[in-house]
Amino acid sequence: MTTKQNLLIIYHSKDGSTGKMASAVEQGASHPDIDIELKMMLAKDAGLEELLWADALILGTPENFGYMSGAMKDFFDRVFYPAEGKVEGLAFAMFVSAGNDGSGALSSIRRICQGFPFKEVQAPVVSQGEMSADTLESCVELGMYMAAGVESKLF
Repeated sequence: MTTKQNLLIIYHSKDGSTGKMASAVEQGASHPDIDIELKMMLAKDAGLEELLWADALILGTPENFGYMSGAMKDFFDRVFYPAEGKVEGLAFAMFVSAGNDGSGALSSIRRICQGFPFKEVQAPVVSQGEMSADTLESCVELGMYMAAGVESKLF
C-alpha cells in the first residue's frame, strides 16, 4: 500500500481577499484526478506538526505595509527553530493579495523560506487591487500544479 503525499495550504486573510484566493487554490488541489492528502489552515492555527506532515507547502498572505501578514510571520516565528534540519528542500509556492505590487510580501517570505531552506517550485500568484476572475483561475492552477507535483513526487 502506497502512502499518499501531503499538501499543506497555510494562509491569512483579513478582509476576505486572500481567503478567496486560498479557496481557489484548495479547489485546484482537490482535483478529482489527483490523489493526495490535503490540509488547509489559517496561519494562526498551523504549527510544527502540520509543517512536518507536509510534502509540499502553499503559503498565502495579504501584503501589509509592504510585508507578509503578522499572522504569517507569527507562524514562521513559532516553527522556524523547532523545524531546523527537518524540512530542508520542502517544495513551496505562494499567493499574495496586494494593494501594491506584492513584492514586499514575496521577498519577506522568500527570505525566511531560504533559511529553512525550502525550494520554491512555482511562480507566485499576486492579486493587485480588486480580485479578478483571471487571478482566481491562476490560483486554481497553482493548487492543481502543486497537488499533481506532490502526487507524482516531482518535488
